[in-house]
Amino acid sequence: MDSFSPLLVVAAALIDADGRVLVQQRPPGGSMAGLWEFPGGKLEPGETPEAALIRELEEELGIRTHASCLAPATFASEPLGDKHLLLLLYVCRKWEGVAQARHATALQWVRPAQMYALDMPPADLPLIGILEALL
Repeated sequence: MDSFSPLLVVAAALIDADGRVLVQQRPPGGSMAGLWEFPGGKLEPGETPEAALIRELEEELGIRTHASCLAPATFASEPLGDKHLLLLLYVCRKWEGVAQARHATALQWVRPAQMYALDMPPADLPLIGILEALL
């Protein structure tokens, strides 16, 4: 059996009143630059997934939400070099503030079916069908 270090990441499918999902574009110069993804990030030591996602949404988008507004939806499991990514996706329909691209190059609201045309990380692709079924 291969040895790997798990990398636990949380992400949000922010859903607006029109049933669109917010995606952000990764900035140049980093890992997977230019790809479109769900907002979120890595857990800090001692952090719950919900607390990490609330923190990440504030840092990345300048919006505030509460753990009760985060509904666990699905997850992805993907090899990532010497690590193994476990991506926990939550659906969020209620937050305060207007999303701003604080760290991303751009933001866009898209319907799940439109995500298939976007250049997204491999771990995000299987999540699109789940969102289509939920919305």
